[in-house]
Amino acid sequence: MHESILVIACGALAHEINELKQLYGWEHLHLKSIDAWLHNRPELIPDRLRKKIRKYKKEYSQIFVAYADCGTGGGIDRVLEGEGIERLPGAHCYQFFAGTQRFSALSDAEPGTFYLTDFLARHFERFVIKPLRLDKQPELRDKYFGNYRRLVFLSQTRNDALLAAARDAAVRLDLDFEHVHCGYGELESSLNAVVTRAADGKEDSHLLA
Repeated sequence: MHESILVIACGALAHEINELKQLYGWEHLHLKSIDAWLHNRPELIPDRLRKKIRKYKKEYSQIFVAYADCGTGGGIDRVLEGEGIERLPGAHCYQFFAGTQRFSALSDAEPGTFYLTDFLARHFERFVIKPLRLDKQPELRDKYFGNYRRLVFLSQTRNDALLAAARDAAVRLDLDFEHVHCGYGELESSLNAVVTRAADGKEDSHLLA
């Protein structure tokens, strides 16, 4: 029997993590989410994460954090260093979904790129349009997106409805559109590594018993 692993994740990744759980049969991987809305207030994420870790640390010997830096300026890393916990690689979800090398190539090709994931394509109105008040003041588009030239949809799944939503988002922001299918990228490989390492450690402990 596998020892339970807790993943504390941004709510924007909950759907993808649950899909990976089902795909790999990770019944022993438990998920606790933090509201994705906090990406609009990234300075609040580290403290919220610390509280979540300390709430569950006695219950789980294995905890992994499914956040990148996410605009916290190293705040998440300072929390995790103090708690002895690892996180996803990179600065943000666009990087770990696309992979560092591919994301760098996309950014170098067009620095003025706005990125969408499946989550943001699905919730574009809630997480982009309304917080920026573009629903009430569409003229603000030039203020926020005047220096952007392209929207790249980094898709996790092949979903025609999400692809159409991403195209609509590009039209709404008056940006060129590009679709890059990434799958789950380094989210998948990182979780696989965590599960494998936990399983190897469990097997080693049996051998030593």
